[in-house]
Amino acid sequence: MSYSEYWEQIFSQSEKMNGLISSYWREYSGLGTWQFWVVLALMVLPLVIVYLSIDRTRIFEIFFFGYTVHILWTYADSFLERYSYFVHTYFLFPMFPYALNMTASALPVGFLLIYQFCTNHKKSFLIYTILASAVFAFGFATLEEWAGMVHFKKGMNHFYIFLIDISIAYAAYFLTMFVKRMSENIKG
Repeated sequence: MSYSEYWEQIFSQSEKMNGLISSYWREYSGLGTWQFWVVLALMVLPLVIVYLSIDRTRIFEIFFFGYTVHILWTYADSFLERYSYFVHTYFLFPMFPYALNMTASALPVGFLLIYQFCTNHKKSFLIYTILASAVFAFGFATLEEWAGMVHFKKGMNHFYIFLIDISIAYAAYFLTMFVKRMSENIKG
């Protein structure tokens, strides 16, 4: 197959897949379903919580950390969904990433609040992250799986989600510390 033939096939299959996903969303994940409202709540409520509880004296540092968690989890989730390892079966709208409520709101806000708490109270972020990752992976993801909102495939399981949570939170933490030190050195 030639270069252009490959791309014609990719475009054709992509259009079919988009139509299938849109049809599925209208029937099973749209505005008339309870799942849509759960997904919407998981998107909006964490953002309201962070708005009400953010330490405004350190807002850029804390939001940088949360944004880094968001970006890293979005990339990880894109891979996991594209290869059908971990799939969110209910989502806000078909044109957005399926796990948008989790990767853009629930997980970043959860870790952001832990980061804020630990750095404000001189607690071990690394230990609290392990605990939070266990709650997210073994508690929250288990509830989502039980409710049929996510599917694990190809050997993916809660333990791997736990490890991904830890890895992403640690990477965001160390990147934030690096940028914070660079900023202090420039000012200093």
